[in-house]
Amino acid sequence: MTTVAQDEKKPFVTRSRVLKALLGVLAVILVVAIAGFLWWAQPQPLLPEATAALSSTPAASYAEVDGNLTYTPVGAAATVGLVLYPGGKVPPAGYAPQARAIAEKGYLVVIVSVPFNLAVFGIDAAGPVIKAHPEIHHWAVGGHSLGGSMAAQFVDSHPDTVDGLGLWASYSAADLSQDGLAVVSAYGTLDQGMASYTSPANVAKLGTDVSFTVIEGGNHEQMGWYTGQPNDPPATIPRADQQVQVVAATVTLLASLGTD
Repeated sequence: MTTVAQDEKKPFVTRSRVLKALLGVLAVILVVAIAGFLWWAQPQPLLPEATAALSSTPAASYAEVDGNLTYTPVGAAATVGLVLYPGGKVPPAGYAPQARAIAEKGYLVVIVSVPFNLAVFGIDAAGPVIKAHPEIHHWAVGGHSLGGSMAAQFVDSHPDTVDGLGLWASYSAADLSQDGLAVVSAYGTLDQGMASYTSPANVAKLGTDVSFTVIEGGNHEQMGWYTGQPNDPPATIPRADQQVQVVAATVTLLASLGTD
């Protein structure tokens, strides 16, 4: 009788061991996957100009508020604001120089911080910023690359909140053509993603109030102040020259939104 009872337990014991082994393998796979993701998600190195711009000037004051980089024009109170989403794996400071330059023209500019520097994990990051600034009457959102696409997703889910969209080497996967947006799309001619920014299908998603700033000799990386962009052809113009055109296009967009 004892032998029979032990034999009856064997299948259960075997299944239990197999289950424990499977759980162990899954745990290892999970650890490896997390480690791989964290390695892949390491932030792109910043250039000195990026960190140097984390400061105030006579025309724009700088502050870090709730992890977001905020630039406020000095003098007349701003009534138009811009929320910028960073490109994939690029720290917010990678866009500090152009944010400060835009603020110096009279606009509130906030670069949002997103988890792992991936805007896909912080699509709604603009919401708290907009709520915190009731003095701003007109808002634009935008960003570089993945950041621009996620800014477009924010517009799609908040159609009555935003008046303008700035795409820096980016495009919208959502159809925004009925939202009455003012849109600017800026990109370099050496950017390997240019076909996505200019395809008729993607352009049609932006509506009819769209302007393009085509930067001859510009590439993808020079939309920010960082290095290490994979598979990016070298630009044939200085980064500062590309930035001047990006800032000018964005300021034109913001100016079109009104001053009331």
